[in-house]
Amino acid sequence: MEEFDLNRGSFTLPGEAGYEELTLHLAEKWGADVIRDSDGTSLSPEILQAGYGIYSTVCVIRDHNAWIREHPTCRQQSFLMAGPVTAESEELRIDLLEQFFREQFEVNDSPESMAYWQVFDRTTEEEVPVEQWSYDRETGSVCIKGCTPWHQYSVSFLAYRIWEEISMYNHTTNSWDKEHLMQLDPRYPEAAEYLRRWMRSWCEAHPQTTVVRFTSLFYNFVWIWGAEEIFRNLYTDWGSYDFTVSPLALRLFEQEYGYALCAEDFIHQGKLQVTHMPPTDHKKDWMAFVHRFVTGFAHELVGIVHEFGKKAYVFYDDSWVGMEPYGRHFKDIGFDGLIKCVFSGFEVRLCAGVPNVTHELRLHPYLFPVGLEGKPSFAPGGDPAAETLRYWIHIRRALLQQCVDRLGLGGYLHLTIGFDDFNDTIWDMLREFRLIKKLHAEGGPLKLRSRVAVLHTWGRLRSWTLSGHFHETYRHALIHLNEALSGLPVDVDFISFDDVKRVDLSKYQLIINAGREGDAWSGGSAWQDTEVVSRLTAWAAEGGILLGVGEPSATEGYTYRFRMAPVLGVDLDRGERICHGKRPFTEKPDDRMKAFTDRLDWEGKPELYLTDASTEVYKAKDGRIVFSEHPFGKGCGIYLSDFSWSPEGISLLRALLQEAECRRFGKVDMPESGNPCTEAVYYPASHCMAVSNLTEQAQRTVVRYGGKSKEIELKPSDCRYIEW
Repeated sequence: MEEFDLNRGSFTLPGEAGYEELTLHLAEKWGADVIRDSDGTSLSPEILQAGYGIYSTVCVIRDHNAWIREHPTCRQQSFLMAGPVTAESEELRIDLLEQFFREQFEVNDSPESMAYWQVFDRTTEEEVPVEQWSYDRETGSVCIKGCTPWHQYSVSFLAYRIWEEISMYNHTTNSWDKEHLMQLDPRYPEAAEYLRRWMRSWCEAHPQTTVVRFTSLFYNFVWIWGAEEIFRNLYTDWGSYDFTVSPLALRLFEQEYGYALCAEDFIHQGKLQVTHMPPTDHKKDWMAFVHRFVTGFAHELVGIVHEFGKKAYVFYDDSWVGMEPYGRHFKDIGFDGLIKCVFSGFEVRLCAGVPNVTHELRLHPYLFPVGLEGKPSFAPGGDPAAETLRYWIHIRRALLQQCVDRLGLGGYLHLTIGFDDFNDTIWDMLREFRLIKKLHAEGGPLKLRSRVAVLHTWGRLRSWTLSGHFHETYRHALIHLNEALSGLPVDVDFISFDDVKRVDLSKYQLIINAGREGDAWSGGSAWQDTEVVSRLTAWAAEGGILLGVGEPSATEGYTYRFRMAPVLGVDLDRGERICHGKRPFTEKPDDRMKAFTDRLDWEGKPELYLTDASTEVYKAKDGRIVFSEHPFGKGCGIYLSDFSWSPEGISLLRALLQEAECRRFGKVDMPESGNPCTEAVYYPASHCMAVSNLTEQAQRTVVRYGGKSKEIELKPSDCRYIEW
């Protein structure tokens, strides 16, 4: 393999004024070509003039407190629901902010706001007439008269958000003693004009900046904090649009769409419009409305940056709502780069797959004393080197399949002092990343010819994600499937139910549908569309493999609860068939997969039953089906009761992909590793085999490919690059 410099380039270092010597030392040690500032830090002239590219962070909607105090109606807002509270008599008083963190919210009791407030009898789900309730501004409470005793009542109201959530998190995590930052809403014309002027002034004042690093854009993912310190996290949804609302936006929406939205469209019986549930038509309209505004105004700001000869990158986290990189109009913004913070492989693929931008990953742990899970990182008891390697196992798997352009860190650089193991680990990782990048430049990895589709309600918009990071959605099988797929040698599309009706399904050898009954990932009422069912059934009969996980295609009202039961060979009984017989089965382990299916420890569903005698059960636990296969025409249905990212889970999914490849293209010739705790990826142009350890324990394996085999020993978390 050709020798090249592994020590320099493709890395963004967080610098810090007051620590110039440390900044420049680590920039040299790690081979940085760019230095950035982070939230709460600045760069001194000594750093700015040291010859590095400079990223400067801007948060468009915060750090404008003086202007916001003069224009308080331009603050961002949200619908909240107080209650439900049980009425013990015909009169009930509800304190609107009693259950919420009062440093985050302030009631908007203006007449235009109150026109959107709603009071509900939640026992009957009927709205209480406006004449029966009144607002007491002094106490911040709503008095409801004419209540039905022992019914429950709630009040939905608009509230200003008076502490920007990322500032709030950073402030409380780091015990900052500084002013709380508010956020403005650029939907208001005076706020938009202020931001245009501010953007120009900022660019003029930062001549050394080469890249303006937008810390996302205008609207945060939703993070609602509660009054109780031990129960702060009332609601978190990284895909929600709840923080995009205002009386002005609601009026403009009505003018454009010809109908009015109300508080209940957002509150949804207190559930809010969580991304995990299929969207209503009203929500889809609102999302499209917000997306057009966000991308349109962002295009203006990016244009200003470009006028000054600077590039514009965006950090895809925090206030990113409305600018999803797989959204219809994201490309119209004109960003030069996309930066994604990553814990996992699927987040790597989310970033790497966005066309026409520079792709950069911000690694974890963030240089903060405490990590996002509340455990110490750069603090006593923390081990950031070990933490970094745990994330790197996942990240590297995805990079080996689809690389990015750059890596970076963020936070307070001085916290690395005393953590020499971490500093050495980052150096090793960067050398490895540059090698992986070179392998891709020389031709990339060997891939299966098969193509996979993941089918859910959101389709392409939510490619490689659910709603949040891995640790926030780890209970859901689909996020584990995404994580497993991110490091496998196959191209993956994310398709919606509308796509099923309009695209040529024959290009897919495997289609995955995974989720719980009624959720957005399984599909819910989308399965009531008979054209969807018919087209997928025909596709399977012609040779496709349908992989259903959990409660795939589940909806009520039909002979089968799983609409694809005729293909899958199994169905779900919620009690309707309690008097029916249940076909017995004998577990018959599949010899092709026995080595790792024996170690699968997933639970089966007691409600599951066979619909066809030809269904083979390869794995059961306590008499419950875990893994089965059902022939259907030239194709088949595969059912898994669950899925989790693990060496065994990855091996099973790889075997299913190879089965799909065999059915369509014949013999599979791909690298094989005899130990499921290891993976092998081959780069034909470089004649290089990358053999990685997926665990934190030493492993030994035999890799076979192209008539050759080699025994390989791997250190914990290690990857070896071998000439083949």
